[in-house]
Amino acid sequence: MLSHGKARGTSGFFWLNAAEMQIDVLGDGWDVGESRLSLPSEQKRIDTLWMAEAGIVDAFFFVGPKPKDVVRQYVTVTGMPAMPQLFATGYHQCRWNYRDEEDVYHVDSKFDEHDIPYDVLWLDIEHTDGKKYFTWDRMLFPHPEEMQNKLAAKGRRMVTIVDPHIKREESYHIHKEASDKGHYVKDATGKDFDGWCWPGSSSYLDMLSPDVREWWAEKFSIKNYVGSTPSLYIWNDMNEPSVFNGPEVTMPRDALHVGGVEHRELHNAYGYYFHMGTTGGLVKRGEGKDRPFVLSRAFFAGSQRYGAVWTGDNTAEWEQLRVSVPMVLAMGLTGITFSGADIGGFFGNPEPELLVRWYQLGAYYPFFRGHAHHDTKRREPWLFGERNTQLMRDAIRNRYILLPYFYTLFREANTTGVPVMRPLWMEFPNDEATFNNDEAFMVGNSILVQGVYSEQTKDASVYLPGDQSWYDMRTGTAYKGGVTYKLEVSDDGIPAFQRAGTIIPRKDRYRRSSTQMVNDPFTLVIALNNSQSAEGELYVDDGKSYEFQHDAYIHRRFIFSEGKLTSINLAPSNNRRSFSSGCVVERIILLGLPSRPKSALIEPSKEKTVIEMGPLWVQRSQTPSALTVRKPNVRISEDWTIQVL
Repeated sequence: MLSHGKARGTSGFFWLNAAEMQIDVLGDGWDVGESRLSLPSEQKRIDTLWMAEAGIVDAFFFVGPKPKDVVRQYVTVTGMPAMPQLFATGYHQCRWNYRDEEDVYHVDSKFDEHDIPYDVLWLDIEHTDGKKYFTWDRMLFPHPEEMQNKLAAKGRRMVTIVDPHIKREESYHIHKEASDKGHYVKDATGKDFDGWCWPGSSSYLDMLSPDVREWWAEKFSIKNYVGSTPSLYIWNDMNEPSVFNGPEVTMPRDALHVGGVEHRELHNAYGYYFHMGTTGGLVKRGEGKDRPFVLSRAFFAGSQRYGAVWTGDNTAEWEQLRVSVPMVLAMGLTGITFSGADIGGFFGNPEPELLVRWYQLGAYYPFFRGHAHHDTKRREPWLFGERNTQLMRDAIRNRYILLPYFYTLFREANTTGVPVMRPLWMEFPNDEATFNNDEAFMVGNSILVQGVYSEQTKDASVYLPGDQSWYDMRTGTAYKGGVTYKLEVSDDGIPAFQRAGTIIPRKDRYRRSSTQMVNDPFTLVIALNNSQSAEGELYVDDGKSYEFQHDAYIHRRFIFSEGKLTSINLAPSNNRRSFSSGCVVERIILLGLPSRPKSALIEPSKEKTVIEMGPLWVQRSQTPSALTVRKPNVRISEDWTIQVL
């Protein structure tokens, strides 16, 4: 629980308990008797009542006093968010199910045909042999290694689903081995628990046992997972655990885990341990060199250490688009920074306008994936006419242009716990107008996004907090802070603004995947505040390994002040392992200069380059509204200054 107010700041309370818990937030008029403290009339008090079925009171209080302080304090208890591979921060294309290898190749080629970037193609349960995980339906997917390698040749990956329910079939090697070793959760009588899920009669691995997790990890090796390659990653679904014929559609409370502990004591942590075991398997597969990617539907306090989560099976409705924002924001406040909602809605068939708006918003989720139920109509971005294809392509390209900024934010989350996607009041804790606003959000400290949540919207009400200006990210138009604006909205985007006083790194060249962008040059967008200054950061590593933990990375701070842009090193000066990059800054865009300078002097090379008017955004021609320093060609790994003359 997190409490925030203008007068008293922010504080937090965490009860570490995996049993069923009910928390009542008590409104006005609730009588708590003598326990109610006397507060000044202008200060509102909200009481909460916490009840748990089992377990002990293991409580933590976090004193803040600011929102980010509480999050930092919380992750010191539950763990820092994992640093994802770069590819995982791009766009993911998923469906239950892509039918066969021909379907996979067709979808992949259509992304290229329509110049739409993506990084990962997903396969749901139908790719397996009879819902047996770690297997392939060899009629539909006869050459899985070749399929993955063809995607990898384009810098793309594949994800397959692996769930905790194991089909009870004697010829299935996973079941036979798990049964022989006693690795299943037991029922109240001590027999292997038998429940019903996708394969039919199933048993469930007792992932609370370290021995079971170690055994499970071995199943992800290239040798044991026949048909897999190093470019294959994993999706854990149904790990609440889901039991179709169980009470409450889950495991009975009296089921028994290692040590004789009843399921009621730890139900909420089951998915956490399954996520942990799978992540450990991918780490072991890569011999500890490559970072894993595992998506989990179930999660608990600390799940941020093991990978991404998503909000579950949503529906193709405008209201579901709207509520996705507070859901992702809430998870971010609890340390789970890598999350998102299914683009377009899992159930149902979104009309094209809703699908477009979802892509435009979802491009700012930390986890960006399109997904759909097998009973829905196909909805790949090119199936709704040329105009809608263009709009969805622009939204996805928007994400790829901003990948350097997102990746830098993921590193910030990895070191501090501060989420990538933030409520407005986290950045503006004293602005009461932000406290109840859960339809707009911040991406990092620099970008404010306002979603569009109803059809045929012609205008949107947008509150821009603070006392500094905000710049429209497409046009560069400046808006004063602390004001609510009624802004015209067209179909080509949702309102998004860069905060004055910030610098955002971008990569503006169009590629087919993030892997193809690695050596591309950078653009820096400098939005000046009232004092004509701005700051920002850029973090770059190899995008895949754990070498960053040994200081193998580039971390720069850019400062613009008194007409001079300076690049400062933030990485340790005694890097134990070097990481180098030949990437350069090819464009610097300046917003908010009071007059137009003519040139810029680059130090230490003492070269001059011209400054000209140019478009702020690269996707579509705009009325020139920004000053552009073209091709300064300074390396991101080096110290330098650029003086505007």
